[in-house]
Amino acid sequence: MSEITSATISVTVIPKSSRSAITIKDDAVRVYLNSPPVDGKANTECIKLFSKKLRVPKSAITIIRGEKGRKKELRIENLTTAEVMERL
Repeated sequence: MSEITSATISVTVIPKSSRSAITIKDDAVRVYLNSPPVDGKANTECIKLFSKKLRVPKSAITIIRGEKGRKKELRIENLTTAEVMERL
């Protein structure tokens, strides 16, 4: 029986930024998004950005905490936390 792995990472989102990017400073993950935090647009862009950067399908990424706030917790299926940090 195979063990299902998933990573949970905490991110701080900065919406309405001039660029879309993911940065890591002192083990804190910051996500800069072009989208405004309206109608879930920022959340959609956040998932799309992580999907592209980590090379995983968008369906493998879920926001498990902070749907409406700047501090979010993301779960990424099929990767360990170490693999996620390495790919970022």
